[in-house]
Amino acid sequence: MPSWGQVLQELQSSPVPLDMVRRKYLKALHAKTGRNVIAYYSGWLRYPNVFGTQITDDDKNGFMATIHGLDRSLGLDLILHTPGGETAATESIVDYLRKMFGTNIRAIVPQLAMSAGTMIACASREILMGKPSNLGPIDPQFGGIPAHGVILEFETALAAIKKDRDSIPLWQTIVGKYHPTFLGECQYAIDWSKEIVNTWLETGMFLGDAKAKDIAKKIVDGLADHNSTKTHSRHISIDDCKKLGLKIADIEADQGLQDLILTVHHCYIHTFANSIAIKIIENQNGAAIISQATTPRPAA
Repeated sequence: MPSWGQVLQELQSSPVPLDMVRRKYLKALHAKTGRNVIAYYSGWLRYPNVFGTQITDDDKNGFMATIHGLDRSLGLDLILHTPGGETAATESIVDYLRKMFGTNIRAIVPQLAMSAGTMIACASREILMGKPSNLGPIDPQFGGIPAHGVILEFETALAAIKKDRDSIPLWQTIVGKYHPTFLGECQYAIDWSKEIVNTWLETGMFLGDAKAKDIAKKIVDGLADHNSTKTHSRHISIDDCKKLGLKIADIEADQGLQDLILTVHHCYIHTFANSIAIKIIENQNGAAIISQATTPRPAA
């Protein structure tokens, strides 16, 4: 299979390069696995400040369009490359995918499936990863503010005030920036994300396992533990994912499969670099929903 540079060369020499070459290798991946393939790709790495790169409810329209007409008995290989996004949208998308394919869904992560992307991966029966692949913590964020961090700050404030009443003015300034109900909303968000991922693991990846409940709890506790991950952007490697207990298949175990997955990945990254596309949902037959930047993007 072609390397990064060879893919670029082919793109530059094709009459309709970006779509044509990308779909060629997506179809080749389908031929290799015998399964339906849908790529869910975001261009957030190249243009991190552009609105529309995260998971939203509108993405369900993309999945509806790309699933229409597929032989659903073949199952689904979902290629994920996303920074994450809205928990409600993620829950709704997973519910729809399971209605279409049951638990016959594999997640493929060539590089990054962070936050809510990790949550979607956990809803699959197996996650295909390689040496460059990473998942991320599932701790919720509010406008970039970690929910766990807010709760920790309040707990720290209470402990400090109990120890030293003179510190009240200082802590009033720090925690006073939050709305009175914000603490409760943070806890609800944490509980919600943990609850749905726990359920997906029990009913999918570990369905029928007598220890499913315990395994799922260990995984969720690990992915949601802000104290150990430290930051929402923490990259969790394939080895660490295995240690958590997730069912991980090594992409490198099948050289042909690895080559195809990485070539498909290169095609999408080249597309974002050479077009105004910021998100693509696309199947092996060329059906696609492509979102474009609605505001000017910075020069590359």
